[in-house]
Amino acid sequence: PPPTQGVFQQKHCHPLMIPKGVRVRQSRDSADHPRSLGIAFALDVTGSMGVYPKVLATQELPRFMKILLDCGVEDPQLLFMAVGDATCDEAPLQVGQFESTAELMDLWLTRCYLEGHGGPGSRESYELALYFLAQHTEMDCVVRRRHKGYLFLTGDELPYDVVSRHVVDSVLGDQLDEDIPLPALVALLQESWHPFFLLPADPRRIARCERQWQDLLGDHVLRIPRPEDTCFVAAGALVGAWLLGRGPDP
Repeated sequence: PPPTQGVFQQKHCHPLMIPKGVRVRQSRDSADHPRSLGIAFALDVTGSMGVYPKVLATQELPRFMKILLDCGVEDPQLLFMAVGDATCDEAPLQVGQFESTAELMDLWLTRCYLEGHGGPGSRESYELALYFLAQHTEMDCVVRRRHKGYLFLTGDELPYDVVSRHVVDSVLGDQLDEDIPLPALVALLQESWHPFFLLPADPRRIARCERQWQDLLGDHVLRIPRPEDTCFVAAGALVGAWLLGRGPDP
């Protein structure tokens, strides 16, 4: 069933979605889910994405989990995130918890604040989501089975070239000695995550940012013809990679 009508009714960032001071989000094995697989879905909720965030939250993300289970993916645990722009947005990053059930995932979706702004330029603060996942998540699939998690980041702009130590301090409370260049951050992220960038497939967006994302992520940049196709594209990518990597990652 689709999430409740509370999705995107928040007028400000929900206190439980604020990432500042969060030490770690954990994806852990349990008796009910003995082979947990960490998955993160980070939605660009800025104005340029139009209807994508709402369609994904109300229709696609619940369907995504069902497809994974139907394809035999063992014990997926989904972390929901929302991304804006740290130069101007009240909530440039929102972070939920890893969840295994539709009911709990729905709860985090209803807490998400669709700010709908974003910066005046051609960049959004995607690097904050990448930094949080690289530095503030722990997953048993990685620790116990050397199987990386899967990140699906939707967007239609470029990331900033560096992770600013000032922005990280302001948004997350982390104290960095210096800025982190984006390629170095992606390399750190890829130690525990397979990152994918999901790009709406219209000529204007493709021309704006596809090549630069391909330079960062290679063939993990996937074009999405319509919002309704997102879960099938993401699930297809994950299932294909999961079947290839059911043993230890190289």
